[in-house]
Formats: sequence, structure tokens, C-alpha cells
Amino acid sequence: MRATTGRVTRRRARTRANLLDAAFAVFGAKGFGRVSIEEVCEAAGYSRGAFYSNFDSLDELFFALYRERADLIAEQVSGALALDGPDLDVPAAVDRVTEVLLLDRDWLLVKTDFLVHAARDPAVARTLLEHRARLRRAIADRLAGARGDATLPAVLGDADGAAHAVVAAYDGVTTQLLLDRDVEHARAWLGQLLTALLTEGGDTT
Repeated sequence: MRATTGRVTRRRARTRANLLDAAFAVFGAKGFGRVSIEEVCEAAGYSRGAFYSNFDSLDELFFALYRERADLIAEQVSGALALDGPDLDVPAAVDRVTEVLLLDRDWLLVKTDFLVHAARDPAVARTLLEHRARLRRAIADRLAGARGDATLPAVLGDADGAAHAVVAAYDGVTTQLLLDRDVEHARAWLGQLLTALLTEGGDTT
């Protein structure tokens, strides 16, 4: 019985993953809000029943996509910041973060569409804000635990203020990336902004 349950669980996990992959492709091509559940099912090769056995709505499916990428970004940031140990070398850490950070234009298109959708629906907006807060907490926890030369500029207030500034810089740079499609420039500019934000007298030239 346990073996059968295990097979069902694995099959359901695979179905869920396939639906997420299909939704990402369809959202990226057509835009969130212009896609139906039927289109996601058709792209994944599943029935509506398979969809509803995993998700209650397209909003819920999107949040699953968002959570995957938010977790990935948090892991990338935390991993890059953790390499220095407690004595955080901010410029070196920024270089590592910008080198590995997810800058996927298709994802940014999907995320931007959903931000517009969430801005018009307070309940959706609250859930999205909760997901964004997780990334800020990961950054703030690392900055708050750092010692040595990792003294934050007074204008940021504390580690939480610095985390808000970091996420805002990421949002701004990725918005520009949607327009100019230049990933390498986006990485370079993000590195300059983060170094300026997180160090006293940072230089963006």
C-alpha cells in the first residue's frame, strides 16, 4: 500500500511540475491575465481535472511559480553572502550576488504582468507582499549577522532598511532589463547600485 501511495505521490508531483512549466511558457508568451486554465492544461497535456487536483485557480498556480523563483533568489543571495563568514566583505559579496542572481527576462515579463494584476486585487497583493518579504528577510538576516567592515550607511537605518533598498534596486534594474534586453549591463549596473547602497561613500562611476 505504501509503495502504491508513493507512486501516486510521485505522479502527482510530476503532474504539478509539468503544469508549472507549461504555465510559465504560456504566461511568458501571452501574458498573465490573457491565459485560461484550458490553455495551461492543453500546453501541459492534461485535463482540467488534473489542474484542479493541484491548484484552485491560476492565481494559486502563479504563486507556486513565484515561490519557486523567490526561493531560488533567496538561496542565491544567502549563498553568496554566506561565503565570507561573519566578517562580510560587501563589495566581494555584491560581485558574487550579481554574478549568480536570476535575471531571466521571461520570468520578469510574467512577474510584471502579475504585479499589475495584484495591484488591482488587495487579497492577491497581500499574498504577493508576503512572498516578497521572505527575500527581504533573508537579506536582512545576513546583513544583521555580519561583523567586521560591514557597516551600513546611516541613511539606510538598519539591516531591514538595507534589505528594502536592495530589493528596490533589483526591481529597478530588472525593469530596465525588460526594455533594453541587455543582461550583462543589468548585472553590472546592479552591482554598482548595490555597492553604493551598502557601503559608505559607494562609487557608481
